[in-house]
Amino acid sequence: MQAEGKPFRASRVDAAQGVKRMKTLLVPFVIPSIGAALVVAWASASGPAAAVAERPAPRCFAASTVNGFTSRGRDSVDVHIGVNRVYRLSLTGYCPDVDWSQRVGIQTRGGGNWICQGADAEVIVPSPTGPQHCLVNDVRALTPEEIAAARHHH
Repeated sequence: MQAEGKPFRASRVDAAQGVKRMKTLLVPFVIPSIGAALVVAWASASGPAAAVAERPAPRCFAASTVNGFTSRGRDSVDVHIGVNRVYRLSLTGYCPDVDWSQRVGIQTRGGGNWICQGADAEVIVPSPTGPQHCLVNDVRALTPEEIAAARHHH
């Protein structure tokens, strides 16, 4: 019992025993909680393989990764990234020589290398009168079905 008017002081032994008791009480609750959280995280991260295959292409691509193109008339081009990614670039107005050109350049606007939306790039088409700068107004990743249809059409 503590004397009246004197502050209560816990000894180091009392504090150490309190921590030991606290650990003993918390371990049965904390360990299962961590295990359950890991199981939930693993289950949500691992889905069927088909879900990974159906994941849409990234919205952005780096201009330096373009390895080919296909003209889609005077108002759009499809740019090829690797072997299975294609992005359709819609052009502002029309670009008169893009439909017969053997090569085009893609220049980013704003200093970066990434193209995510129309205002980020322009297509440069060589012509007898000098390079044509055709502004891009929309960027859209094509679906695997659209890519297959475009290959059969062209």
